[in-house]
Amino acid sequence: MIARRLLTSIALFLSGCAGTQQGYPSLAKRAIEGAPMAEVAPPPAPATPDAALKAQVEKLSVQAQAGRTAFDQAYPAADRATQAARGAAVSSDAWVAAQVTISTLETARNDSVSALASLDTLYVERSNAIAEGKEQGGADEIDAARATALTIVDGQNDRLDALKGRLAQP
Repeated sequence: MIARRLLTSIALFLSGCAGTQQGYPSLAKRAIEGAPMAEVAPPPAPATPDAALKAQVEKLSVQAQAGRTAFDQAYPAADRATQAARGAAVSSDAWVAAQVTISTLETARNDSVSALASLDTLYVERSNAIAEGKEQGGADEIDAARATALTIVDGQNDRLDALKGRLAQP
């Protein structure tokens, strides 16, 4: 019985091997595969951004730095006020004074936050224009300015969080 099953299996297997090769491509080397390869042209140099884009990126970079400066100038007062309010009850005079200085500090950083948002928007718009073939270059310059602005804003966020962490939460 086992021999019969084995013979049937072998016969079935061999019948699959005995078929013709019609419909299957040859594995022999084709003529195109032996042809010499053409020289590959180097990729085109990235296009330089236009003067208007450069001016806009520079303006936003200056704005981010102005936000950094304003924040750094307002920070010592907020630091002193939150130190004085450490452990103070919510709505106490010291706590309210600290909240006011934190609000002033957040207002002082508006330029850097606004510049970052504008650079983000500009980057997306420029990337889309490049992808659609309407513009060339400029995305790298915008991205570098974005990275700088993001570093500024992240540092400000960290410092604000530390100040807020000193105060009792409502």
